[in-house]
Amino acid sequence: MTNPAISEWVVLIVDDEPDNVGVAQKVLRYNGAEVHIARNGVEGLAMLEAVRPTFILLDLSMPEMDGWEMFERIRSLPTLQQLPVIALTAHAMSGDREKVLNAGFNGYISKPFRIASFVEDIQMWLRAVAKQDGQGEGSA
Repeated sequence: MTNPAISEWVVLIVDDEPDNVGVAQKVLRYNGAEVHIARNGVEGLAMLEAVRPTFILLDLSMPEMDGWEMFERIRSLPTLQQLPVIALTAHAMSGDREKVLNAGFNGYISKPFRIASFVEDIQMWLRAVAKQDGQGEGSA
């Protein structure tokens, strides 16, 4: 995965909380990203048929299909196995971060997230993905 500039990001946010989605969407769009929204895993998977995001911000607790199941389905599809998925979740208890990362997510951002560092946090995780892929420190 290369690390495109923020203005080249295509982001899929999958979250059922309108306030969380609204803030994340505003911050990302303000920085030039294209943002798509889904309210649960079912909608998120359907959106992936039409949109190829740079990465996904995925809530873990949602109705219909939670983020854990959506993540498993993404990883089961050969065309999406390398798509970076960052958990954006209120699961912020001791051990939750490790559980998420050990499950194979490419990043973890707890809610409520800090607006001032939100983009930088995403860039940090995308740099880690690029490094794992052997592509060095691109310009995230």
